[in-house]
Amino acid sequence: MKFSAIFFSLWFIQFQLTGQSPYALRLSEAAIELTKTHVTYDPKYYRLAYPNGDLPQDRGVCTDVIIRAYRKLGTDLQKEVHEDMKAHFGSYPKYWGLSHPDRNIDHRRVPNLMKFFSRFGTVKHITTNPEDYLPGDLVCWNLGGGVTHIGIVVNMKSEDGQRNLIVHNIGAGQVLEDCLFRFRIIGHFSYQPG
Repeated sequence: MKFSAIFFSLWFIQFQLTGQSPYALRLSEAAIELTKTHVTYDPKYYRLAYPNGDLPQDRGVCTDVIIRAYRKLGTDLQKEVHEDMKAHFGSYPKYWGLSHPDRNIDHRRVPNLMKFFSRFGTVKHITTNPEDYLPGDLVCWNLGGGVTHIGIVVNMKSEDGQRNLIVHNIGAGQVLEDCLFRFRIIGHFSYQPG
């Protein structure tokens, strides 16, 4: 049997057992890896290189967790979001009063990521069933007062074994927490470029 056939067979078995693709599980592992780096919450506007621009590695917000996890797998959300916003600017939220895309910040805004993931990923149901939130899924919350937040569901469980944990940055750096239902969920996505 050729290597590619063996790989596909292993992938299919893994998918059947977990309901998750290898890509989603790798995204989960990339997010967990980020928790090993100390990051200070920093919402300031930065001028970034393009493509693959990033803040200093010890700085970031919730969206930077998502951006960095995807970069570990070879996807540059800065470029992907910017290119789509250039072509379809009218499809994206207008909360910031911009008249054109800004490659320095657009990918670092939760509503823009939500729009991008809804356009190119899978929009998943928002439920109160923890089993519906699988490793590699992206969850967005409303924290109140117009503040939004995003994190990645990972393949580690809460102490009671009921929920998958989340990697996010809500002010204490890139951390692993049991916070899936702590805030009102406003978005649930899966995004696997390809």
